[in-house]
Amino acid sequence: MNRYLLALGLGLAARFAPPAAVRADDGHTTKGLALEVVVADVLDRNPELAFYQAEMRAARGGAETAGVLANPELSVNMGRKRERERDDGLAGEGRAWSVSVSQTFEFPGRIALRKAIAGKKVKIAEAGLAQFKVALAARARTLGYRLLIAQERAAAAKEVAARGRELVDVLVQRDPGGVAPLLETKIIEASVIKLSREATQAMAGAQAALFELNQLRGEPLAAGLVIARTDVALPAIPSAEELVAAASEGNLELRMQRDELESQGFQVALSKNERWPSVSVAPFYSEETARSDERTFGLGVSVPLPLWNRNSGAIDTATARQEQAAAALRLTQRRVEKELREKAYAYTLQVRDIAALRPDTTSQLRDAAELADRHYRLGAIPVSTYITLQEQYLDALGAILETRAAALENVHGIEVLTGSRLVTPLSRSEGKPSAAKKGGQK
Repeated sequence: MNRYLLALGLGLAARFAPPAAVRADDGHTTKGLALEVVVADVLDRNPELAFYQAEMRAARGGAETAGVLANPELSVNMGRKRERERDDGLAGEGRAWSVSVSQTFEFPGRIALRKAIAGKKVKIAEAGLAQFKVALAARARTLGYRLLIAQERAAAAKEVAARGRELVDVLVQRDPGGVAPLLETKIIEASVIKLSREATQAMAGAQAALFELNQLRGEPLAAGLVIARTDVALPAIPSAEELVAAASEGNLELRMQRDELESQGFQVALSKNERWPSVSVAPFYSEETARSDERTFGLGVSVPLPLWNRNSGAIDTATARQEQAAAALRLTQRRVEKELREKAYAYTLQVRDIAALRPDTTSQLRDAAELADRHYRLGAIPVSTYITLQEQYLDALGAILETRAAALENVHGIEVLTGSRLVTPLSRSEGKPSAAKKGGQK
């Protein structure tokens, strides 16, 4: 009895210990981080952001050069001139040289079209970066919550398994007094093996989420991280039609593809404009000193004759790319609507299931499992009731946590598809929005 009371006291102490601090394997205490702090850390330090930022800088660099005239060309010729008379022989000898500067002028409207295409590329790059940040923040929140619930499931499974192992130790020390007590002990031992496996699986799931979260954070994969317990209010979402309308305006992928379609339209116009040649103007000066001094000033104009190449191939290519962009936009619109309706429907069902639960369902099931343990030790309930309550407690806890995690994944997916923020995380210890949200994704 003293051993049981000691174990019960240790279990209660572990249950009501502050959740924000966890002792690591090396003996150091790791303080739990708020979920939004982790999200902000991911947005600041994700290695893949550098790719999109470099792409945006490249697009801006292209926009800077799109409206600049081509550099003028300087041409210098130098040599000697020798004149001969047919009858008298050499008449004179001297130097000859010339210099000219050539400037090419584009056909009217061509530079404006190039600037428009470059501007669209900048907008596409900016939208791509914004889309990546939104998706990255949603993925970080999902992984953080997955890590949190995996830690909670692992803790609950380890608690139940430890309670079963302690009970087995007590039963083994007793005189079996027949076949029935011996078989009951074996049943409990088998149950402990199953519960230990569930704890191991939950720990493996937490570790997988931790690895991916550290990868997003740019941290070593083995770095430790504990998410502070967080309550997330599941919001009421608009109707599917309203969500589809919001996505048509706020979805960043659709905006990117609209910009791409407009860019391809400018490209078609540019290809048609390039049928007409550019004009090169070249003022020149030449000087010859042989028999006499000769100086020449002039202005040269050169224009390619569009006889063989009317740029029809480039026009056909640009037109085909425009048709592809239009088809891709239509397909994306259908896919976004499909995903929105699926996520909205699933989220509505999940919220309904969560709302049907009593707020204290989990704690009551846990208390029932503990009560079953105490009464089985006293011989008041059969082993089947004891095993059923332990397993049902873990199954119910897992179902509740998984339903909540799936609902959060769906609502975060709706946020990404509509380009709007719907969820406000609340810290359990504070009961108010985390201050880290100010620095996170808006």
